[in-house]
Amino acid sequence: MPPTLKSAITYSHDGPSDASQLLGLFHQAPWAKSRSLDDAKKMLGHTDLALYAWDGDRLVGFGRVLTDFVYRATIWDVIVDRAYQGQGVGTEIVRRILNHPRLKKVELFWLCTRRPGFYEKLGFSSKEQTGMVWSRSKDSRLE
Repeated sequence: MPPTLKSAITYSHDGPSDASQLLGLFHQAPWAKSRSLDDAKKMLGHTDLALYAWDGDRLVGFGRVLTDFVYRATIWDVIVDRAYQGQGVGTEIVRRILNHPRLKKVELFWLCTRRPGFYEKLGFSSKEQTGMVWSRSKDSRLE
């Protein structure tokens, strides 16, 4: 089904009744292709805030936040259906997250991305990058 007009996109905290719709979005992205339905359900259960973009009953975008609601928040999994990319859906998801009433006190938002250019246009900066990452793999020193 081809995308409808941009104005038809609605944004909600109500997720799909069937998490497989979310999995359909994840499987479009190289970084999320291996995600399973059970893991996606568990992830949603431990997410502090989720935002969904809908075109009628079709899930076309998603983003989520883990936060303490005061000092720090991390934005994860911002994804837009390929057919809807370039129409402002991802920008609107991030804008709605940053301006969400429950997140108004948060001082610092973090995110990890392979597309820094998109987020730099939205005001994110990598100039003060101090993050580190530990990956659970056979080469990890602590396992």
